[in-house]
Amino acid sequence: MNKKYILITAAKNEQDYIGETIKSVVAQTIKPFMWFIVSDGSTDKTDEIIKTYAQSNDFIQFIRNDNTDDRNFASKVYAINIALKKIKDNNIEYDFIGILDADAKFENNYYESILAEFEKDPKLGLAGGIFFEYYKGKKIKVVLASNSVRGAVQFFRKECFNDIGGFTPLNKGGEDIITEVTARMKGWTVQTFDHLSVVNLRLSGLGRWGIVETKFREGMLAKTIGYHPLFQIVKSFYRFKERPYFISGILHLFGYLWALISGQEVKVTKEFMTYLRKEQMQRLKETFTF
Repeated sequence: MNKKYILITAAKNEQDYIGETIKSVVAQTIKPFMWFIVSDGSTDKTDEIIKTYAQSNDFIQFIRNDNTDDRNFASKVYAINIALKKIKDNNIEYDFIGILDADAKFENNYYESILAEFEKDPKLGLAGGIFFEYYKGKKIKVVLASNSVRGAVQFFRKECFNDIGGFTPLNKGGEDIITEVTARMKGWTVQTFDHLSVVNLRLSGLGRWGIVETKFREGMLAKTIGYHPLFQIVKSFYRFKERPYFISGILHLFGYLWALISGQEVKVTKEFMTYLRKEQMQRLKETFTF
């Protein structure tokens, strides 16, 4: 399998987790051609940990970014774009490109298995593994549609990545949703594979904004990227089963309603919103018909 893949990681104050993520990549049966790790204004020992591993693994490329912004979710995209610019400026050739968060770990054949799936299906444009979290000692599967891929491990065929035009920086986040919907809109297959597992080392919502604000922001995000109101209402009810139980769904719904009432601007094109809502209504039809 003579295919080259590149990874990009945006890391900010990840000293508690990034070591495990790096160990997972270093142990891969098929290692990345290059792995750009952008330290996005880190003030802890993140840089030191990255540099230590980079000394013995020449495919790890450390980049320090001090021009960062803690106030919104777009900072991750800006950090990723720094690495993308370096790839472009240096005419680095590759076949696949993956985004990897600095708080994930996986088996040593993870990327070999993903590459095998791309070999099987020439229309597969975006893929990833299923997510698990440990909560109070229990391993919990993160519910996700099969034609959706968590932004933490989105892995693209180069042609698909070029088709979608990279990532769109949004203050409330959602760049991963936009990429996967755009990929489907462009005719590419998007799929999460159940036989590929990823462990999220940090519980969802325990990042820099906290779980309550994160859930509320996710509801606001749904409005700004064009979610259909009916779909969002139904989705909010399903969120009752997420931590914090019941409250999670309420926060999602209130976030969406707040964005609606306050006139939050839709940040996507009309074509995108039309396609997204068509997909969502089809999902509702299939769910309730069944």
